[in-house]
Order: sequence, then C-alpha cells, then structure tokens
Amino acid sequence: MIILGIDPGTTRAGFGVIKKEKGIFSLLESGILETNSKDPSEILSKLSSHLEKIIKKHKPELAAIEKLYFSKNKKTALSVAEARGVILLSLKNNSIPIIEFSPTEIKSCLTGSGRAEKKDVIRSVELILKQKIEGVDDISDALAAAILASSRLQTI
Repeated sequence: MIILGIDPGTTRAGFGVIKKEKGIFSLLESGILETNSKDPSEILSKLSSHLEKIIKKHKPELAAIEKLYFSKNKKTALSVAEARGVILLSLKNNSIPIIEFSPTEIKSCLTGSGRAEKKDVIRSVELILKQKIEGVDDISDALAAAILASSRLQTI
C-alpha cells in the first residue's frame, strides 16, 4: 500500500510517501511543499498544485494528515487551517481516503510518549524506514503520520 503523509503549514508543508508491503516499509519520496509568495491565495494555489503532482506521481491509496492544534497565534492557526482545507480538498477530489491524527497521538504511537521531542520522532521514523531522514522536521512529522496510518489499517 502507498501512503501519503502530510504535515500542514502556512508557507511550507512537509510530505512523505511510503510504501508498506508485507510489513516492510520503504520511502518513495519526501520533501517540503513551499512557496516564497506573500499572497495567501498564491500560497494556497501553489500548495494545491504541488500536492496534485505528488498524487499523480505516486497514486497513494491512503493519506494521513496532522490535525490542527490550537495555537496562541490565531493568525498562524487560521492560515494553517486554510492550508489544511486545500490539502483535504485535493485529497478528496482524488478519492484518497484520509486519516487524521493529533501531534500528540503521532508522538505517542511512534515513541511511546505524547510529549516526545522532535529528535525522538525523527529517530523512530529513521528506525522504521531504515534510512536517514534529511531536512526540516516537517518531513519526519509527515512520514510519522504515514507510518501511523499504515498501522491503523490493521485495526480498522
């Protein structure tokens, strides 16, 4: 099964595409969907366009996305919510089933602690995928969501 994980953000979103076959994980692609634009509509349009390319390339059968948790900065929370909306719409338009997880749920399931630090999540993802994950933590968060989604399929 091919699973797309997404860690939504305002000007950048982490993504990771994994394949799980016979209990073995492999990393197909990961990176950041980002734009340098300051125009909110341009940012959302580019996010959608980048996501569509990934979907067309890998044809994921399932998507996992991190839920928005309330932020003290309402302006940031609103723009992340807009990005999540674009992501969810793109996934729905491509008939990809979606599973959503809170950041605490992802940390807890991958590391054993909902209060785990970013380095602990990265280490867990690297152990599961058996390779080093380069780049910002948005990438490892997206991969962690995808890994968790694959394990949840067993219980659904």
